[in-house]
Amino acid sequence: MEKTSTDTLPLTMIPPEEQETVCIFGTGDFGRSLGLKMIQCGYSIVFGSRNPRTFSLLPSGAEVLSYSEAAQKSDIIIIAIHRDHYDLLTALTEVLRGKILVDVSNNLKMHQYPESNAEYLAQLVPGAHIVKAFNTISAWALQSGALDASRQAFICGNDSKAKQRVMDIVRALGLTPLDQGSLLAANEIENYPLQLFPMWKFPLYFSAILCVFLFVYCVIRDVIYPYVNEKKDHTFRMAVSIPNRVFPIAALTLLGVVYLPGIIAAILQLYRGTKYRRFPGWLDHWMLCRKQLGLIALGFAFLHAIYTLVIPIRYYVRWRLENSTITRAISKKENPFSTTNAWLSDLYLSFGILGFFFFILLGITSLPSVTNVVNWREFRFVQSKLGYLTLILCTAHTLIYGRKRFLSPSSLRWYLPSAYILALIIPCTVLVIKFILILPCVDKPLTRIRQGWERNSKCSKSAVNGQTDI
Repeated sequence: MEKTSTDTLPLTMIPPEEQETVCIFGTGDFGRSLGLKMIQCGYSIVFGSRNPRTFSLLPSGAEVLSYSEAAQKSDIIIIAIHRDHYDLLTALTEVLRGKILVDVSNNLKMHQYPESNAEYLAQLVPGAHIVKAFNTISAWALQSGALDASRQAFICGNDSKAKQRVMDIVRALGLTPLDQGSLLAANEIENYPLQLFPMWKFPLYFSAILCVFLFVYCVIRDVIYPYVNEKKDHTFRMAVSIPNRVFPIAALTLLGVVYLPGIIAAILQLYRGTKYRRFPGWLDHWMLCRKQLGLIALGFAFLHAIYTLVIPIRYYVRWRLENSTITRAISKKENPFSTTNAWLSDLYLSFGILGFFFFILLGITSLPSVTNVVNWREFRFVQSKLGYLTLILCTAHTLIYGRKRFLSPSSLRWYLPSAYILALIIPCTVLVIKFILILPCVDKPLTRIRQGWERNSKCSKSAVNGQTDI
């Protein structure tokens, strides 16, 4: 029994007489992957190559011709070759006149050339309709069915009909076309694949600076100070003890930073009396980075949990416990049980466990796969209500850890307070202001503003006087 190759089996069964022929210039990885995907979707594919011959790597059913011969087979030609080889198209100017050329190229670095590749192609072949598309889709995504990668395909071009035909192909491949306008947008579209975590730069830089500051701060207090004043070598603390202080402080601080811009935005709206004025640019960017800041904070919380689990097996901890036990046994002193300390210890652990649990819940609901299955009200409830609950629990966890040592002069070293006190500055500020904002006398006008009411608008005055403007 003859076996049927899956490479030639179209996903949408289109009669041969109705199949649209598409030409692809270039037989590289992307050209082959795109050709295979289009054959599976019912298109007839013709490859254009410098050396037209049978390629073993090309999908079955595809035809391979010279550039000139292939261009005559279709009025849609996908240019899957590098910009350095665009010069060969100048010899095909007459053949390509009136045809749709789809530029899928990318550069090695941002703003590598004065103009975009698509605009350069339009200069070389002035009689063709140039459309930029597919450059944000990888060959791997096409091979995997775009199920595990972005489905969005950014498209731009000066000819609306040409763009529409390319968008029809994009939809047929199971992708989502996003019209970005004229060919002037090609420069920006070509920069998209070259951006490395664009929304992560500020969160990563801020987190790195915060961690370095906290690490140096703790080293000064816990390593340098004992050595200068008592000649004790505590450098071993830099491996576990100090990181286990830096990570929870960074996690709690970043969690407070996640909710701080929302507080600032609410204060600005109350001050302005309207929601129809743009926030400052820095605040807009800060609010867009909240998800990334929260995920980094969750990562630090995970590290804190792991470091805490290894504390009992540390040599220093075991040494202190053994010495303490031996000292009490020799002196025959009993350490009396304290119900107060037991309560504080259990509350400290309980708040920490619950805070970590809700922290993980916030992180899970930030995943796109989870976000897509919850409605806006559910997402807002988790990220806002449960988010503030997480902040309260983690702040309480830190407060109980400090207990009565906050104002103790013995905790100061070179007039520097304990590091965990720094972790409470932003979270406590956010919680105090949030408590003020939810008071009825403040929450009511803020809610009205967010519903469209304006303090100084004519409509508001007319509504108050019972008048209606026509």
